[in-house]
Amino acid sequence: MNNKENNIMSLNNKTLVITGVASGIGAEVARLARFQGARVIGLDRNAPAMTLDDFIQVDLSSTAQIDALVDALPSSIDGLCNIAGVPGTAPAELVGKVNYLGLRHLCQTLLPRFSPAAGIVNIASILGAEWPARLEQHKALAATPSYAEGQAWLDANPVAQETCYQYFKEALIVWTTQQASPWFLEHNIRLNCVAPGPVFTPILGDFVTMLGEDRVQKDAHRMKRPAYADEVAAVIAFLCSDAARWVCGATIPVDGGLAASYL
Repeated sequence: MNNKENNIMSLNNKTLVITGVASGIGAEVARLARFQGARVIGLDRNAPAMTLDDFIQVDLSSTAQIDALVDALPSSIDGLCNIAGVPGTAPAELVGKVNYLGLRHLCQTLLPRFSPAAGIVNIASILGAEWPARLEQHKALAATPSYAEGQAWLDANPVAQETCYQYFKEALIVWTTQQASPWFLEHNIRLNCVAPGPVFTPILGDFVTMLGEDRVQKDAHRMKRPAYADEVAAVIAFLCSDAARWVCGATIPVDGGLAASYL
């Protein structure tokens, strides 16, 4: 591999904003990105246990805090990795705010700051695979232009606690896919999703609780093991690199073949 090919796969001199940077997949993306030469600005409720170029403590369920942090970010951003999230064991309203409404608001607010050919990577889940079954609902939510209007729509169309995690991952896939083409055509910004299966992170136990032992045992024979966070991080880093400059509107499963096994 020559130097030009090597550089296209790296993140050298890029500025990335990574949410959920304090642990799990977010921490691994930050570590890999800095190793590849990126400037990394981390966002999280909790302080990270690693060196970053900058860190801003923020609650991503709050529009006021999101709006305030934008002023502290650089004028040119090459990538946004939306990795922060809460499991379905949290209240459904909080899951919707962090995993969907706040994420969407952050993307929309940062829109003028993205450099040409910037990449946005949203962390979905293989649990969002059934989005076609609720497509019209997800399109209706996606059509709400603001956080407040999205919250009002959800107040009028409440999401069941037992399926809230799946619901908002489905909604995220639909919103990302819908926005991918216009954002690329109008702003030259690429939006993609990564859909992990089970991952060894601090909230893996919450997912076992959320899904129940029967579902976990049913899926156990379909996979070798949960992923390690760095195995997912590598795909996210690739999507932020120039090597993925023509990848737009994709939802990439990173699950060791778990989703494929259902076919």
